[in-house]
Amino acid sequence: MSGILDGKIALITGGTGGIGKATCKRLTKMGAQVVSTYLGESKALEMREQMKEQGCNIAIYPCDVSDFDQCQALAESIQNDIGPVDIVVNNAGITRDTTMKKMTAEQWQAVINNNLNSVFNVTRAFIESMLERQTGRVVNISSINGQKGQFGQANYSAAKAGIHGFTMALAQEVARKGITVNTVSPGYIATEMVMAVPEEVRNQIIAQIPVGRLGKPEEIAALVGFLASEDAAFITGANFAANGGQHMH
Repeated sequence: MSGILDGKIALITGGTGGIGKATCKRLTKMGAQVVSTYLGESKALEMREQMKEQGCNIAIYPCDVSDFDQCQALAESIQNDIGPVDIVVNNAGITRDTTMKKMTAEQWQAVINNNLNSVFNVTRAFIESMLERQTGRVVNISSINGQKGQFGQANYSAAKAGIHGFTMALAQEVARKGITVNTVSPGYIATEMVMAVPEEVRNQIIAQIPVGRLGKPEEIAALVGFLASEDAAFITGANFAANGGQHMH
């Protein structure tokens, strides 16, 4: 596995979360120089230290991915400090769950801005350089709930469904330039976010998963690693469901 991404620079947004952390680790082990964005500095520094102990050196940059100008500045900083980015993994996301009749405009906007507008902001900042160099990988992390919807998640489901629409459109624009764009839609993964759900509720979720367990962050990271590699050069505009059979279509 090591060496597949030698010489590549990979940006992963939301690298301090469960899937983000596992992806940072995976791409580093594959030989990439990994850069992660963060909002909470203490969590990011802690994550970087943990990674260093495991032999993974990761560069971290502050960036609010819902802010277009900050993403432009981020691209400039990484270009100047490290070099041109070859792989973008749009992973940052939040939840503000509530039923539609109780949902505030702020709860709607926060999720759309952080989960969907961020994908435009970040990709827009790096796509030009990829087009000039005629090489690149964009992997967008969506969700099972973008495919099937979820009670109390109109904002989140809309944003995550929008991500794959973005993937399919951009994939068509850049295919001839050696750039692929794909979506990964994880099901329920054993991250801090899911493990924070009451055990009773978690057991109800697991009961609906045919393989009988939650997914591992490392399993999603392995899929991202494959899509970021040369082995996946013929795959673009695709949506990979990794949900243990919970939703098939």
